[in-house]
Amino acid sequence: MMTDAEWNSSEDDEYRDARAQTRKSKRRKVIQTRRAKAVAIKVEESTLPQWSLDPLLQALHEQTAQDWENEADRRDSFDEIIETLLPNLLQAGSAFFERDGQDDESSLRTSYFLPRFKVVQLHESNNAESPDSVLACIIHAKSRTHSRLFRRVILERTPSYMASGSLTPLRSSRTIPAVNPEVLDALYAIQTTPYESSFLSRLQGFNLHHQVNAIAVDWETRTPWMDLMTDIREHYSFAHPEREQASESVAPVIYSTLQRCHLDQVHDLLRRVFWEGIDVTDSLDYTPEKCTIVAMYKQLVVGAAFLSSPQETYITYLAVRAGWDNSQIATSMLYHLISLNPHKDITLHVSINNPAMLLYNRFGFKAEEFIVGFYEDYLDAKSPQSKNAFRLRLRRW
Repeated sequence: MMTDAEWNSSEDDEYRDARAQTRKSKRRKVIQTRRAKAVAIKVEESTLPQWSLDPLLQALHEQTAQDWENEADRRDSFDEIIETLLPNLLQAGSAFFERDGQDDESSLRTSYFLPRFKVVQLHESNNAESPDSVLACIIHAKSRTHSRLFRRVILERTPSYMASGSLTPLRSSRTIPAVNPEVLDALYAIQTTPYESSFLSRLQGFNLHHQVNAIAVDWETRTPWMDLMTDIREHYSFAHPEREQASESVAPVIYSTLQRCHLDQVHDLLRRVFWEGIDVTDSLDYTPEKCTIVAMYKQLVVGAAFLSSPQETYITYLAVRAGWDNSQIATSMLYHLISLNPHKDITLHVSINNPAMLLYNRFGFKAEEFIVGFYEDYLDAKSPQSKNAFRLRLRRW
């Protein structure tokens, strides 16, 4: 390596000049605006300014001269530092070997810490009868520094807790007591409430699969009461958008025969439409599958129609709940009631100012008799309905 005095910066300048001469001159094309003719103009490259590292080297030399007394001073060099520490390192290594009392194989295993002449002495003193050469022993010792072999040596060591011979057994897990069979029998004996009678059915509404003796299912009917409830829910959601909104479950109007569970609502409906004291419980004893029709929306009775008997075929009551009228519910009940009793005349009495007269006329009922004061014993004196009645008949032959 050259010193600062031997290095000449002029050689670097000569190399830079020679490199600059080898560069080719660049040409560029200029297109004239008036003539479509390209003229090549030779551009002479400006000469690069010459510069040197002499000022930087001179400054470094002056800085180091302040720390060193002369150029031969090497107090901070690596050789000066390691020469003072090497004897201590060798002494510590020898003390380590003597303290652990290593055997021949372990000495060779750690011989890569020693210089070559120490390895030779160790080999001649401890393994003189071995046919292996000194170089083979050194290679053997050096190969043990490989990570894979080193990991195997670590794993083959006996753990300290196994060498001591004392082991602490693990605590046994808590035993789970046996289940009392009486408790299991009591749990299995619990009977669930049927869905039709449960509180869940009241919350979630009517389930079609639990309906018995269904005659028809109507998903298209929209009644004034349904529209009113929809308007109320929408108004509430617009007025209080931050509150929890009520969810609407869509359900059909189901037409079925009379069941005992319908009696309370049917009696209340007939009392509101006609008069007090109406009881149709005996209809369950006279073939209700042919003489009764009940319209249900979820768990609410919205309409009912009754015949006196399959032999007499006299319509005793036909009523629809307020708010559910003008929705073809009465028409559907009358249609199913007539269909269940074919080939028989059907008769009924109706007040002369009752709008149901138009319904009966559409089905073909004809007036046969006018009766004065037919409803005097039933209707209230303040009732808007007329006490006079028509006797209508639907002839089937």
